[in-house]
Amino acid sequence: MYEPIRTKSVHAMADPGDFPHRSREEELDIQLASHLAALLAVTDELRALAPTADLDDAAEQLSSEVARLRGGLPPARSAVVTAIHEPHLTALHQRAHALAGRALVVAASRADTAAAILAARRMDAHESAARLVGAL
Repeated sequence: MYEPIRTKSVHAMADPGDFPHRSREEELDIQLASHLAALLAVTDELRALAPTADLDDAAEQLSSEVARLRGGLPPARSAVVTAIHEPHLTALHQRAHALAGRALVVAASRADTAAAILAARRMDAHESAARLVGAL
């Protein structure tokens, strides 16, 4: 009554040898480097609006961590930084706090102590800075 199916199902999985795979560690490295690079971009924006020695140190540490995770390649940074997002300092500190939180989660799952400590410190710094700027 039914005719047998003569072609392969469109729902079948592709052959595993058809495309390159990355390990879980490589994927986490890429994610962590991306979060830290985004945090570096917001840190550079904050440095352009309200420069401090703490932000300068944080930018250098973030840059070295991103370079370490990318196999020595330094992150792309603009020589002339302008506030791309809203120039409100509280909003930038809140955004930086959220990015540092994402980096902390990935660093913890990757068991990268150095990146986790850096992300936690940046979270604390941006939380207190957002409160301080918001109170002004």
